Parts: sequence; structure tokens; C-alpha cells
Amino acid sequence: MRRSLATLALCAALAPMSPAFAQTAGTAITVPAPLQTAINGDWRKPADVARDRYRHPGQTLAFFGVKQSDTVIEITPGTGWYSAILAPYVKGQGQYIAAVVDPAAVSEQSRPYEQKSKDSLEALYKSDVAHYGQAKVVTYAPATPSFGPANSADVVLTFRNVHNWRMADNAEAMFKGFYAVLKSGGTLGVVEHRAAKAVPDGDESGYVGEEQVIALATAAGFRLEGKSEINANPRDSKDYPGGVWTLPPTNKHDKADDAKYQAIGESDRMTLRFVKP
Repeated sequence: MRRSLATLALCAALAPMSPAFAQTAGTAITVPAPLQTAINGDWRKPADVARDRYRHPGQTLAFFGVKQSDTVIEITPGTGWYSAILAPYVKGQGQYIAAVVDPAAVSEQSRPYEQKSKDSLEALYKSDVAHYGQAKVVTYAPATPSFGPANSADVVLTFRNVHNWRMADNAEAMFKGFYAVLKSGGTLGVVEHRAAKAVPDGDESGYVGEEQVIALATAAGFRLEGKSEINANPRDSKDYPGGVWTLPPTNKHDKADDAKYQAIGESDRMTLRFVKP
């Protein structure tokens, strides 16, 4: 069950802060050369590369501390935007795992979508063995998410998913699943559309309050270790009738307004690093 906003906010306020906590606004982040090589890879789709200016993959993954030797689990990778970077980056030394929803664990209405998502990722990985050959796909049930053996992963990453879990009322279960699969000292990296303030239960804007995400993580046992403004966008007013999907890349707006929303760019995003004690 979803706990109240006040309860989760209190959990966040009382949670211990890591001595190494870092607010990195205005701080340069060094991108390791092998990671930059993966970002520069010619196997990446041109449309994906064009979004680097909004997603800052090098700085984001460097901020999360992802190493080539890590076992990295990415939660619901979508079409594989980050897979194209992470899978080649850890190939040969670590392990990239894509965790997707088990089609058999959802309603009959949702099953075709989840099956298509799973099949598309598996097809992508099989189509380019040189870069994705060691990538794995695992499935999880949204109501009781398990992402692998306990204490087996170094890093869990999720990009712009928390709003979906809140709308589905399973966000707390997801964060508990992340905690279970990570090793002690392991990292949870979260990027999410950032609301101007806490949003109510049932909100469908696609944005989430930063303190709400921190509360979910700390309630699961994580400690906030750092936050960064590398994915911030002050042009995002966050008040669109169509929610975050009004902005690129979804562009759910009238054609006449296209220039306006292209000038804003993609959403303002929080970038949070948590550690499992």
C-alpha cells in the first residue's frame, strides 16, 4: 500500500545523510575514457545521440560511479537508449542486465505492450553481438518485484520511471526490490522528472517531487549519498495540460506550438545517488 506523503516525507527528513554526501551543482564531473568511448560508439542510433545534450549520459553515469567491472541492473530500459552505452562499457569485465516487466505477470490488457517491449530489447541485443552479446534480460512481477539473487548487483539504475510506479501504486515495492538485489555498499542511481513540489497521490503529470523520491528510497533502507544538477532544466515550467509528455521527445502538443516546446527541451530532472549501507 502507498504510504501518505507526510509519512514518507518524515522518513526522508529523519534519514541519516552520508558523510560523503555531495551536492554537485556547478561541479565538473570527469567522464572515464572507456565510458566516453562507449558514448561515442558508432553503433548508437543517431536519434539517441541527438538526445545526449538533454540526458548527459557520461556525467550521469560517472556521477553514479558505474565501473566497467560492475554488475549493473537497469530497470525497464525502454528501447535500449542506455543499453547501447552500458552493455558495451561493462562487456568483458562486468555484466549488464536489463530488468523488464514479466508479460505473464500483468493484466491481459497490458500483456501485448510488455511482451513487445521484452521482445524488442532481446532482438536488439541479438542483432549486435559484438556490443550487446553479454547483455542479459530478466523479468520481474510488478506487484512482487525481484531482480536477481540477493546481494548480487553493484549498481541499480532507473531513468524516468518513478512516476509510473507511483501511478501503479507499487513504488515502495520497487525500491525494496532494489535494496534486496544490491550488495552492501551498492549504488542506486535515480533520474526522474522533477516537480516543483510534492505531487498528490494519483497525480498523472509525470513529475515527482524530489523529496518524495528520497523518501521512497530511504524508507526502503537506502542512504542518500549525493545529488546533482547535471540534468536540470530551468526552462521547464512543469505546468502543461498534457504533463511532461508535452515536451520532447514525446511532443504531445499542437503542431503550432512545436517551436515553443523545442526551445524548452526535455524535462527538468533530479539526479540522485543512494547507497545500500
